[in-house]
Amino acid sequence: MEVSSLPISASLRAKLISGGYTSISSLFSVSHSDIARDLKISENEALEILRVASQRRGSERCNGTSSIVNGAQSAWEMLNEEKSLGRITTSCSELDDILGGGISCREVTEIGGVPGIGKTQLGIQLAVNVQIPMDYGGLQGKAVYIDTEGSFMVERALQIAEACLEDMREYHGFLKRDLQACQVNMQPKDFLENIFYFRVCSYTEQIAVVNYLEKFISEHKDVKVVIIDSITFHFRQDFDDMALRTRLLGGMALKLMKLAKKYTLAVILLNQVTTKYTDGQYQLTLALGDSWSHACTNRVILYWNGNERYAYIDKSPSVRSAAAAYSVTGRGIRSCVSNCKRVKMM
Repeated sequence: MEVSSLPISASLRAKLISGGYTSISSLFSVSHSDIARDLKISENEALEILRVASQRRGSERCNGTSSIVNGAQSAWEMLNEEKSLGRITTSCSELDDILGGGISCREVTEIGGVPGIGKTQLGIQLAVNVQIPMDYGGLQGKAVYIDTEGSFMVERALQIAEACLEDMREYHGFLKRDLQACQVNMQPKDFLENIFYFRVCSYTEQIAVVNYLEKFISEHKDVKVVIIDSITFHFRQDFDDMALRTRLLGGMALKLMKLAKKYTLAVILLNQVTTKYTDGQYQLTLALGDSWSHACTNRVILYWNGNERYAYIDKSPSVRSAAAAYSVTGRGIRSCVSNCKRVKMM
């Protein structure tokens, strides 16, 4: 249950969300004094919020709408489910290979790297590739793109869409199959129409959009990927209260994980890098700290090796750590022609 459903003033709801209290259950893990301090409101107002929240939670339980345990799932069923899950191709065969076939649905994948390494390019590529029809081995879905930095380029999305259609036509000709109807129906503009774009300019807007996603996706059940570019941007500025930042990020991560599993979609979180002092020297590491590193199912680090770009599987429950070269071309993400072999990251 979300705090947005509470019958309180809009200003108090906004303060709750900004303070990291996005679910009604989160209100009962702290005291009214903590809520008053975090939200900068009076203790009487905090007590009133808890009273209304308690009534709403009790009403939901009486109506039988609260979640209940329905029973266990066997490991065999889980294995078969995982095998049937779709994956989104990156358009780089070597990168798909180390990912186990592409970006997996029902999981949250973090992709981070230095500026200019191709994070946004990969995000746009996935927003296009998720739309590849099932006849061509795709998911035939739609994409949600949440842009926090203003880096999404619609002209670039059009270029990648045009290249994707050319690849599909080449694939069609190679297989000599009658997929004429699919070819005729898909145009570059169709790819753009199937990317739902949200521009957010503050961390409160970012939280609000993430909270709204479940309603949006329940109305657009063909959404198969949610991309946030980047998860980091608004959380690296104006945050003196690191405990608040950790709570806000944790709440967002939990919601995104639930969305991925409930609607069988992939969540892609693009991340920036920062410096970390380790063993007497500064090293580049993904932003948001060590606690955030546990918030995602998979973690992919993009880095330079000389003049070539590489992707390294830093964390995954299903595939081993490995690296593969990739290129950013006029057609989008592609295999690296000069060195396609899988390598280990030093």
